[in-house]
Amino acid sequence: MSKEKDADTITELGEDGKLHNITTKAGRLAMELASEKKRLAQELEELQGEYDDIKPLTPTGTRDWYVKWGAMILCVLGVFLTSGKMYILGQLCYFFSAIGWIYVGMQWSDRALMIGSAICGTAVAMQLIDNPDLYLLLSR
Repeated sequence: MSKEKDADTITELGEDGKLHNITTKAGRLAMELASEKKRLAQELEELQGEYDDIKPLTPTGTRDWYVKWGAMILCVLGVFLTSGKMYILGQLCYFFSAIGWIYVGMQWSDRALMIGSAICGTAVAMQLIDNPDLYLLLSR
């Protein structure tokens, strides 16, 4: 039985006259590491795809980001105030919310956002102008 030693395998001539390759422990570990590296790279690619699907498309921390969230809070506050029968304050909150959304629409070049907010803001402003309680509230 003769042996020839290579870096990763040992070739052995068996008693039957055939060559047998015996992989060394280092060779087996290298193959395991290569397959694990491939699996981890594939898993990382899948996770990156999932992250790209859920990450926000709009930048954060900019002026329009703050106006957007302020307008959203004013809008929700206006709805709650109106449903709590504080009509004037609710309409004022909603009116200023519409102004904020018009600004955001201008920054994003989003005509639908600008037009929708302008129409809603105009309707609320018309109601506020016709309401005599607003004058009493402002004259205090």
